[in-house]
Amino acid sequence: MEKQGNKYGIHRVIKPQGVLTQAAQKIDNDMTKLYTNEIICDVISLNIDSASFTQIKEACEKVPEKIEEMILGIVSERGKMQNPVTGSGGMFIGTVAYIGEDLKDRDIKVGDKIASLVSLSLTPLKIEKIKKIHMDIDKVDIEGKAVLFESAIYAKLPDDMSEALALAALDVAGAPAQTAKLVKPGDSVLILGAGGKSGILCGYEAVKRAGPTGNVIASVRRDTQGKELIELGACTDYIVADATKPVDLLEKAIEANGGREYDISVSCVNVEACEMAAILPVRDGGIVYFFSMATSFTRAALGAEGIGKDVTMLVGNGYTKDHAEITLWELRESEKIRDLFNTKYI
Repeated sequence: MEKQGNKYGIHRVIKPQGVLTQAAQKIDNDMTKLYTNEIICDVISLNIDSASFTQIKEACEKVPEKIEEMILGIVSERGKMQNPVTGSGGMFIGTVAYIGEDLKDRDIKVGDKIASLVSLSLTPLKIEKIKKIHMDIDKVDIEGKAVLFESAIYAKLPDDMSEALALAALDVAGAPAQTAKLVKPGDSVLILGAGGKSGILCGYEAVKRAGPTGNVIASVRRDTQGKELIELGACTDYIVADATKPVDLLEKAIEANGGREYDISVSCVNVEACEMAAILPVRDGGIVYFFSMATSFTRAALGAEGIGKDVTMLVGNGYTKDHAEITLWELRESEKIRDLFNTKYI
């Protein structure tokens, strides 16, 4: 007889007891156990969090066989895809295979293809086989299964775009949707890591929301990236800078904004030690939005204190209301960004 599990998945925690699945060192990924308030999916692909996949690639010297071995090892040991170094996970797309009796009123049915909108760092996952590793887009095709708890959020894959395109955008859906809600007409906005998926979408939303009286500056590593972003409508201007060198970035960013500090900065970088580059250029009373999973709370908090910056710092949790709809609409609205994603990220 099927049992009812805990709404947040605590019933699948193996160790240590008393924590949620995200904080657990090991969770139960036995897919033969059926609970009345769980959904089980046949997984097609994993999109690994950018900071996590970057760390894995570097640790494995970009050797696909070593990356496969590391991913399988993490999932075997933890019951989930949670990088022990970064603590982050990613998301999956899959086909609904089982819906518990308590969740029969959900807007999905067995056979529907969905994207998980909760992190793999808390999701029970069983990998039977890794079919392909896409080195440049942080994607891993697998055969396996995953569990969504009663509290989990997900999105049905749209009919008007490919699964791969939807996955590429939904993987970072929290960032542009939150940016859309933060940026007001006339704001000056700095986007760090602007050349990646989340940075492009955040820049696009920032330009749209700041309007003709606003200013959106993209910080990129190469001149070609900046020119591409202007063409995409994802910034009004750009600087070429290294976010791990905050003083240099500060000088370039302030100059690009007419000598003024910024109202908002958005950090989409996938490497460590970029906190101060996001904080320094922002005015007192401004907002610093950290979407990057490489962010250190300690460095950010003590760093802002150390330079006497009274800024509001937000941690991007990957979810904000209507984030899937907002992000997918960007792909529908901008043919240029849609074409770029189809070319570069799938």
